[in-house]
Amino acid sequence: MSEILKTKIYSITFDKIIKKFISKHKWEKIILQFKKAISELKVNPYENNLDIKTMKWSIYSYRLRIWKYRFVYEIINNELVIIFVDADTRWDIY
Repeated sequence: MSEILKTKIYSITFDKIIKKFISKHKWEKIILQFKKAISELKVNPYENNLDIKTMKWSIYSYRLRIWKYRFVYEIINNELVIIFVDADTRWDIY
């Protein structure tokens, strides 16, 4: 008998700022790229092919770069949750 490998899937939540960003850009390619990145993060938020860096102010906060946009999120490992808290262009997010 083969053993079934159970992978932990993280749930994704969005702050109001992210929801506003998505509604503002809903017909643009950036949202398709963002959805693709989310699907990778759900499976493994640490080892993936995305452009991610740890934020300097917190070891739990990360920055995802997609083109000129930055998405800031936090990972809560004990709850298997990724919370996106901010999104904007590089010049306006930091």
